[in-house]
Amino acid sequence: MFDGFFGNTRLVNSLGGLLASGRLPQTLLFAGPPGIGKATLARLLAAASNCSRGAAGICRSCSHCRRILQADLSLPEYRRLFDERAQMTAEKRRENPLIVSTHPEFLCFPPDGPLPQISIEQVRRLQDLARFGPSEGRSRLFLVDRADQIDGPAANSLLKILEEPPPYLTLILTAENPCHLLPTIRSRCVPFWFAPLGVAEMERFLASRPELAAADRKKLFAWGQGSPGRALAVDMAVYQNRREAMLALLRTAAGQAPFGELLAHTESIGRNKQEKLEMQLDTLYGLLHDLALLRHSAGHGSIINQDIQEQLRSLAASLDFEWLENARVQLDTLDSLARRNIQKQIALEAVALALRPAVEPNRPRARQ
Repeated sequence: MFDGFFGNTRLVNSLGGLLASGRLPQTLLFAGPPGIGKATLARLLAAASNCSRGAAGICRSCSHCRRILQADLSLPEYRRLFDERAQMTAEKRRENPLIVSTHPEFLCFPPDGPLPQISIEQVRRLQDLARFGPSEGRSRLFLVDRADQIDGPAANSLLKILEEPPPYLTLILTAENPCHLLPTIRSRCVPFWFAPLGVAEMERFLASRPELAAADRKKLFAWGQGSPGRALAVDMAVYQNRREAMLALLRTAAGQAPFGELLAHTESIGRNKQEKLEMQLDTLYGLLHDLALLRHSAGHGSIINQDIQEQLRSLAASLDFEWLENARVQLDTLDSLARRNIQKQIALEAVALALRPAVEPNRPRARQ
């Protein structure tokens, strides 16, 4: 039914069977890593629910399919929209809550603002719009994307519609970490857990993108970490510059580079408003993952940054488990503060300082 969707075959077939039999739950929770296809599958379900072919699947050519499938929030025009709204005042965003819709039966409610959140104003609009039945198609589907980024008042308001949705409406919530949702929200949704794509599936996905050079596909295969959306979102030059900066942070923190090397990078990061702290943290987690594997594991098949493996191997040889665990704790702490609009440059330099004493010259080196 959902040709062209990669990965999670059993889950997809299960949802397709439920839809075809008219037993699709009205409230669903799609949980899993970013870029794994959660919002994509929501669009496909909405298209299948309203396709002119009926229950036969998705034709992708009728007016319903074409318009619903255009609501892909990863497209550049929507990224520009989100960037523009992040520059708006909070008052203007409240006056005009963010809703994305290219078809009256499929409405998307993504996080909004400089520190993206699902707002109470968006949920109130969702409640108002849920009162109306289908105007063109057979059923309606509302997508609350990244619902784990919902503020407290909005979460409580969302509960009201989740408790008794109208019969013509299906609500889908996506979340990277469903534990950030209220237990009462989770209990009202049927959960579906999305796993990263396997090696063969990821290779097949990248092979389906003729615009990618073979050398680029090899890098994106590793950098994507089993996530098609993540792989396609990578700007290779930007990622490599960010990675160089984060590698300088780890070298400085490990005592292998002077602090001046890090400062040259963090000053640039601080001036770049497009580089969110979450991006640096994601890159740091990936590098730390690789260092742990190279230091304590014989297998290297799942190393993310394979193209700089020798540099990482040299750094990993000087680290012990205690340092790696301490680094993980520091990143977790910073990650918990990332949505508080803290100063990026100071935060990253503080991590390097916190880790650096663990490998001062007088401290015995880890065994080789």
